[in-house]
Amino acid sequence: MIVRFVICGLILASKVLGADAPAAEEKLNPPGLNTRADGYHGIWYANQKSDDEYKYKYSGGLGTYCAKHIPLAYYSEKAQKTFFCYGGTVPGKQQLLEMVSFYDHKTGMVPRPTLLMDKGTSDAHDNPTIMLDDDGYVWVFASSHGTGRPSFIFRSDKPYSTDSFTCLVKTNFSYPQPWHWPGKGFFFMHTRYSPERGMFWMTSPDGINWSEGFPLAYIGRGHYQTSGRGKDKIGSAFNYHPTEGGLNARTNLYYVETKDYGKTWTNVQGETLDLPLKAIKNPALVKDYEADKRLVYMKDINFDAENRPVILHLTSNGYASGPENNPRTWTTAQWTGTEWTIRPVTNSDNNYDSGSLYIEADGTWRILASTEPGPQRYNTGGEIACWVSADQGQNWKKTADVTRDSKLNHSYVRRPVNAHPDFYGFWADGHGREPSESRLYFCDKTGTRVFRLPEKMTDDFAKPEPLE
Repeated sequence: MIVRFVICGLILASKVLGADAPAAEEKLNPPGLNTRADGYHGIWYANQKSDDEYKYKYSGGLGTYCAKHIPLAYYSEKAQKTFFCYGGTVPGKQQLLEMVSFYDHKTGMVPRPTLLMDKGTSDAHDNPTIMLDDDGYVWVFASSHGTGRPSFIFRSDKPYSTDSFTCLVKTNFSYPQPWHWPGKGFFFMHTRYSPERGMFWMTSPDGINWSEGFPLAYIGRGHYQTSGRGKDKIGSAFNYHPTEGGLNARTNLYYVETKDYGKTWTNVQGETLDLPLKAIKNPALVKDYEADKRLVYMKDINFDAENRPVILHLTSNGYASGPENNPRTWTTAQWTGTEWTIRPVTNSDNNYDSGSLYIEADGTWRILASTEPGPQRYNTGGEIACWVSADQGQNWKKTADVTRDSKLNHSYVRRPVNAHPDFYGFWADGHGREPSESRLYFCDKTGTRVFRLPEKMTDDFAKPEPLE
């Protein structure tokens, strides 16, 4: 079934991801579309207050939040630009703005970022994600946290450009993970609250005409997933939320993949799955962390030279901030071709410390993440470090302290698609316990060169500020 969406203010059909379509004369282009900001400012956000010194379950500069929004950056070799999006704001406010921009590798400069819309919330769950199609058009998927607000899909008016965008789709989705399958079109992994966090996928040849949404999993009270594109396949790793405890009791680790554009889904051994998955113990189960009484927080997924998945996740003793829930262990789950090998990397001090896993052409595994204690200890983020393994995750060595002596915590380091060595990780900073300013950063492959995006711009282009 093909579902046509609302385009340029005209109704082409009435079904929009299971919701009623807006009135025929409603204009999709939101106020402020294609205006330019005079600098780069990330959103500050907090979730679930706690009656202790840590103040929140998680909090901070969350312009590149969350790990279940993928991807936030994309390097185009043809354009020699890294395109990126983030949750921005107006300085001094908690007003979520959907922002998009790029880093020009030829000039070493960034333009003033382009505003797509004021999302009408301070909730960083509405942050955008980004993808490029075969023709170089830049697509931005603006999320919503549940069903209370609409979601939007924007497309650049020109290839390899962020000068102007058109809003093509108004609908509802959460935790957007858009992938473009070369020669086929979009493969859109996302979540729907109906009523719990169900995992879905849709396909589209052009970003306008979409298939219906197909449910992938409904175990317990829902899931958080992280997906990735391997060689001729899409893979998804996810946890589940038990009926008792819900998302704060998230546990277990599962993996599924499709090699035929969603026609069939299998586990890693190639066994076809009966969807949607509903049983706690099913053929997609990687590790029964529930039996170990460990919580599971999804971070990233990547694929090795044999196209086998490696899942980066963090395990914990409890959901609340503070030392009582240590150890919080960064962990990889690697499919060897015959079994899942699960190994620790290092420990962290907050469940929502986040980062990315890189598997490089020479076989090196690399992690850029906020693994080190920061100025707001036991709150989200800290100092960023670079970890390297030369033996496929058997042993890890910290090779660089990417940030140090910071006043604010850094977190949510994001891996661009086709990451260029000069723009390898992208993240934001912010105070862990109270609303603050938030700046945006990127670093090179080694983590030894760090740049801050300009907070105030007087010209159309500026060079990011190198940090000593």
